[in-house]
Amino acid sequence: MFVRKLSRTSSLTLLAAALLLAGCNMGATAEPTVDVNAINTAAVATAMGQLSAQLTQTALAAPSPTPLSTVTLAPLPTSALPTVNTGAIPTLSFNTTPVAGFTQLASPAAPAATTSLGDSCNNSAYEADVTIPDGTVMKPGEDFTKIWKIRNTGTCTWDEGYTFVFVGGDKTIDPRNFEFQKESDFVAGGEAIDIAIKLTAPMAEGKYQGNWRMRSDSGTYFGETLTVVFEVKK
Repeated sequence: MFVRKLSRTSSLTLLAAALLLAGCNMGATAEPTVDVNAINTAAVATAMGQLSAQLTQTALAAPSPTPLSTVTLAPLPTSALPTVNTGAIPTLSFNTTPVAGFTQLASPAAPAATTSLGDSCNNSAYEADVTIPDGTVMKPGEDFTKIWKIRNTGTCTWDEGYTFVFVGGDKTIDPRNFEFQKESDFVAGGEAIDIAIKLTAPMAEGKYQGNWRMRSDSGTYFGETLTVVFEVKK
């Protein structure tokens, strides 16, 4: 009997304890449910905020860049195009005024005309064609005498040893030389003489020429060259 009564008492005690514990649990606040996505979102937001703050602090600490200076371009000078004159050709003008600091070169002088073909001793000058002027028409094989008038323009007398010499031309005209052998042929300085040379016209038609010049007794040629120019026709 005692054992059975003890068991009933124990059961009641356990039941009371269970009820008491249940009542305590009913008054307590329920534990919140953990949202993993919300936690991740909050962590990302926190990290981004910290990074932004660091960048802002770095930017504030960095020195401000020096502004570039403004370059002002100078305007290019404008030059007017020259007016083209389609009329008369412009006349070129050369300034002959000497420039300071420079020596102006003189214009080359024209060579002086040759007034002497010899020296003070031996010289001669042509004066006239006495016969057979240039261009005379001759017959084939015709004999003729060409005479020149020349003057001794030197101081030396043309005497023995002086010769009037054929120096070039057509040899077909049978050219000869004139030698001063006789005293009557001598020519003192300043005097003139008629020198005659016998010639023969060639047989062939055409124009012919012969040239002569004075030569001194020392073999020096001097004076002007005298010519005969003629034409042969049938």
